[in-house]
This record gives sequence, structure tokens and C-alpha cells, in this order.
Amino acid sequence: MVGDVGVGGSRELWTRALVRESARVRRLLAAGQWHPGAADIEAAAAVLARLSAPLPARRSVPAPAPLLDRDRRLQRVLRTAVHHLDAGAVSAPVAALLAGVARALVPWHAHPNPPATAPAPAYGATPGPVGGVGVAPTDAGEALLPGLVALLAAVTTTTAACPPGTLPSAPVAVHWYGRYAGRLRCYGRPGPGLRTATTVACAGCGAAQGPWAVSCDWRRITLRCPCGAVTREHGLAFSEVWLLVPEV
Repeated sequence: MVGDVGVGGSRELWTRALVRESARVRRLLAAGQWHPGAADIEAAAAVLARLSAPLPARRSVPAPAPLLDRDRRLQRVLRTAVHHLDAGAVSAPVAALLAGVARALVPWHAHPNPPATAPAPAYGATPGPVGGVGVAPTDAGEALLPGLVALLAAVTTTTAACPPGTLPSAPVAVHWYGRYAGRLRCYGRPGPGLRTATTVACAGCGAAQGPWAVSCDWRRITLRCPCGAVTREHGLAFSEVWLLVPEV
């Protein structure tokens, strides 16, 4: 199970949030305290499809599967999780779980395929070349897959889904808090192949470097500047903050 992965903490991946949120989702489902809504099931199914996708069959390449194919699958899982996290349509338990997945798989943000357009976010350390081959903790990333498959399958099952004629129920969101010293940038896509980046500034003093006190309930991110001003209208996506703040 995911909650059992990296109990002592992975030395290669940031799994603390993933372990915590996976265990919480499992408890909520087992106790019947949460019925995933349609957006939750859609997001879970999309990530599940990426997790369980078979690797390409390459007749000319002997087993095991080429490292590049394995890294591409992990990158697709990450990008699908971030897409549904930033869309803002899922409930707090699924948002927190997707954020945990994104945090754990952040080494694959730009590896093996960098973002297609610039400017683009930069998170964590980019795997570097050793002997001409990209280095990423592929084995550690793949070790998370079986537990995630089982958990997301549980979220998408009809027994976990909201019964017909009833409204989805979700527990009170668990806030997270963190601090970040540096610029926060909001990325936009005004057109095909185009991307913009805007630096967020304090609504009070105009400073852009923080250090920001960050709080989030998976509906809205709040930034507090050292001057005391609070900024809520910043346009930042969840991943644009979550993947920068040190692990909480």
C-alpha cells in the first residue's frame, strides 16, 4: 500500500506528503466518511490510466524496459496529476493526494522531456547526465506505482462513489502551511505555443521576494508578506506554489 511506501522516508524522493495523504484517503474511504464526486473520479481515473499504462514493446530491445520509457511513464503520471490538481475541480482529499504524487515525482518535471514552451516553471533538481545518460531515481519512482494503482482504483470504484440521488460528501479540508523565500511566478498560456510568466508582488508593499508565509485549504492559496499584508488574488496555480515550498 502507498501508506507503507517509504515509511522511513525515501532518501531519493519527497514522499512525506504522499504517504500522509494516501493514508488519509484510505481511512476516509474505509470509514465511509467521504464519497468522491464526479471530478474526483475523473481525476483519479486519468492518473490511474497513466500509472497502469504498459511500457512500449520494443522487439529490438531486450528486457528490462529501456530507462527512457520508464522515465517517460513517470513524467506522464506527474503531468496528469498536476493538470488535475491545478484545474481546481477536485475535492480537498483528492487535491492533497494529487499534490503528494506531484511532490514525490517532481524529479521528472523536466526529465526526460523538458516543457515544450518557455518560460516554464522550474522545480527541484533537474536530473543530470552521468556518462551521457540522464539520472533520475527511476527505481524509487516505480516503487510507488503499485500502491498508487490500488489506492486510485479504490477511489474510482462504484462502491466508493457517491450513491445515486445523493450529493458528494467531503470532510473538512486540512490546511497546510509553509514558508518560501523567493519569487513566485504565475504562468499563463494565452495561445498555442505561447506562455507568459508574471511575478507575484505583495498587495501591500510591492515586494516580490518574500519570505512568504503560505497557507492553503486546497481551494485557495493565501500569501502573507513580512510587512503584514495578505495577498489572495494572485492567480497562482496550486503546483506553482506547492512544488516550491519545502516539504510539509
